[in-house]
Amino acid sequence: MANKTTAVLNQNKDFRALYYRGKSRVAPVLVTYVRKNRYGVNRVGITTGKKLGKAVERNRCRRLIREAYRLLSPSILGSWDIVFVARTRTVRASMWQVKEAMEQQLRELSLLPKKTQNHGGTTDENAAD
Repeated sequence: MANKTTAVLNQNKDFRALYYRGKSRVAPVLVTYVRKNRYGVNRVGITTGKKLGKAVERNRCRRLIREAYRLLSPSILGSWDIVFVARTRTVRASMWQVKEAMEQQLRELSLLPKKTQNHGGTTDENAAD
């Protein structure tokens, strides 16, 4: 996979464009908005409202989301504008819960390749013998 850089999405107009014209997915710990861009890099923004708690809790939510994105970013197909919105359950969630929710949402939105289910270690092609 090519080593793409990630830019910060911090203009209000870009956030609003994603909220109104982007595709979205919702999970108990995370909301994701995405829209294709022409910049050749992924641009990512993270929103944590005051409803989540004091600055310590909001910063923790941002760190969790940033780390989950860092782990998944090498697999993202194409260049996208992405906004992640922390929800109240994000405050008590583990990083793995956030990563799983993010991965599922990005797959549903076709940013990540589809996961192939391989139960039992054999596929139809290998089981011919």
